Amino acid sequence: MKNLRLSKTSWLILSAGVFIVVLVGLGLTRSQQIQEQTGLDEELTVVQKRLDNLKVTELQQQQEELQQRINESEMELDEVKDRLRQPIVSVDVTDQLFSIAEYSNVVIMSLSTTPISTGQLGSVGMSTISVTTSVIGESSDVLNFIINVNNGLTTGIVENASISIPEDEEEESSSATLYIMVYSYEGT
Repeated sequence: MKNLRLSKTSWLILSAGVFIVVLVGLGLTRSQQIQEQTGLDEELTVVQKRLDNLKVTELQQQQEELQQRINESEMELDEVKDRLRQPIVSVDVTDQLFSIAEYSNVVIMSLSTTPISTGQLGSVGMSTISVTTSVIGESSDVLNFIINVNNGLTTGIVENASISIPEDEEEESSSATLYIMVYSYEGT
């Protein structure tokens, strides 16, 4: 091919054509980018909503579970406080022990109490009285007495029991000495 000579007008038209083709190409590319960005933005929005819902739902479930556990613990604490709220009166404790002894078919041989003392159990104010008692009776009755004291004194507990059971049941009665601690809630 020989040298082609183009006139200025041809060059201008050719340049304008190339420019238009380049502009159309850029426009199409930009249009595709905008469409992709719109699609990605929509997808991102959907994923964020799902993620937010998952987090909120899980956190709400955890909060509800924790609140339920707190409520249960508070109810248990109130029940314990109500049981312990009974004031300690030495006469009441000894009356209960004599009633339990009668029910258990044993005889109380001795009974002594300490003065009521106050103190803290953790952050809870408590009053306590300790009772020492000795009983005699048949072996099964003495054992039942110990069990009944633990179950019958709502705020008391047998901390120590010493039991003496004779080798020959027909000759002697069994005996036991119990050390009992009784608690009363005095507030925080």
